[in-house]
Amino acid sequence: MSRSNQPHRLPRPRSLRGRLVLIAGLLATCAVVLCQIAGLTVLRTWLTDQVDDRLSHFRPPAEVYRDLADNNGVLRPPGPAPNNVLPSDYRVFFYGQDGRLLPSSLGNGDGPGPQLPDSAADLHLVPGRPSTVAAENSSGSGWRVIDHAESDGIHTVVALPLDTVDGATTKLLWFSVVLGIAVAAGVVVLGNVAVRLGLRPLTRVERTAQRITEGALELNVPVADPDTEVGRLSLALNTMLDRLRTALHRTETSEQRLRRFMADAGHELRTPLTAIQGFAELLLEEPGMSEQRRHEAHSLINHNAERMSRLVDDLFLLATLGDTPLPHREPVDLLSLAAEAIATTAVRHPRRGITLEPLINRAGGHQRELDIVETSGDPHQLAQVLGNLLSNACTHTPDDAPVHVRVGAAHTGEHGCGTDRPDRFSTGPAPAPGTPVCILEVADGGPGVALDDAARVFDRFYRAAPSGPRCRPGSGLGLAIAAAIAEMHQGRLELDTRPGEGCTFRLLLPSSAP
Repeated sequence: MSRSNQPHRLPRPRSLRGRLVLIAGLLATCAVVLCQIAGLTVLRTWLTDQVDDRLSHFRPPAEVYRDLADNNGVLRPPGPAPNNVLPSDYRVFFYGQDGRLLPSSLGNGDGPGPQLPDSAADLHLVPGRPSTVAAENSSGSGWRVIDHAESDGIHTVVALPLDTVDGATTKLLWFSVVLGIAVAAGVVVLGNVAVRLGLRPLTRVERTAQRITEGALELNVPVADPDTEVGRLSLALNTMLDRLRTALHRTETSEQRLRRFMADAGHELRTPLTAIQGFAELLLEEPGMSEQRRHEAHSLINHNAERMSRLVDDLFLLATLGDTPLPHREPVDLLSLAAEAIATTAVRHPRRGITLEPLINRAGGHQRELDIVETSGDPHQLAQVLGNLLSNACTHTPDDAPVHVRVGAAHTGEHGCGTDRPDRFSTGPAPAPGTPVCILEVADGGPGVALDDAARVFDRFYRAAPSGPRCRPGSGLGLAIAAAIAEMHQGRLELDTRPGEGCTFRLLLPSSAP
């Protein structure tokens, strides 16, 4: 379709301020026009009623009808008697008994009279009811006429001109036009000022939003009055900005953690790779080395390859734990799980004293009996959590330091568990007080963890300084994996540390008991 065939549309103002001024001007102009039309209608009706009242109360003198009868329908010529002298601007016309318009008439006036037919049958006037007819030759104002049917068959038509009515109406019409133009202009000028003042809070919001889009993310939109539309809009924008800033902060923090994680992972993998590369080059450069040294080099290559394989497996597990849902859930008995984990750890650490105990009631100072503690989850992943906690306790404490594994069920807050306090470090939010939970604790009698180290102990690749000459540093992924698995099970991992007296890692899981 060509542009020439498209309907032409009036341009609309683009700004809200211009639209409001235009709408206000149109409404005011329409209101003035409607009021003036109503006034003109009332005025013309009132003036016409005045003319009709004059017509209804006027009748020609009786002498006129005698003259018409005596002179065969012809009035006597003007004389001293006031036969054809009428007040004001009346015009009187007569139709004879035969229905023809008589040539005689009463009234003075130089202008054209009303346009009347030659026959009374063509009058189409209701006797006694005023009507409007046009002027002769369709020039000048119209006439208001009334027909009086006499008893002798004569029709008397009395007429009054409407020039007074038309003149008053015309003057009022021009006054209405001038007033409407003045009102429209005043509304446009004053309305523009009023709209600017009324939209000043919205203008401030617009300027602030423009500065925010230019990079000033720390700004907030000013809130003038929260009970107004602009105030509520400002509050909504501020809420949106707070969430946006929080999301940007989380994104930035996540990017920093990812970069640090990649750097730490590269650093951890570079050590065994360097060792493998060095021993492999040694075997290639010295083909005649002794069998003992060759066996030692092969053993070191195998050890570093296993270490690198474990690091890769741990990294893959950490990468998939947060992105994949729990594969399956089934009832898990934490007491049996703890017994199996203790048996497995005892094989690797035969000199370590590890005990399985019930949960300590810190309020009463006594212990309960060991009993089945059942939760819902993945038994293999929960076993890995307990294995990592036991491995961490055996690795970072002296060989003669005891390790206590405690299992029990309680409500949060009963044993001091599941709550936040200054000397406790955890991986997630505290559950509501009184929530039933399953608890699994691994406490050791070692030197404990320093408060500075405890705040970062669940971070990936973070390794605290060795607490003794025989303590071997780990990869820094065991506790991070345990924390991720706990969060997948809607649980929480806590650390209570007492430097010089040992520390306690506590796993809290939702209870499956009714």
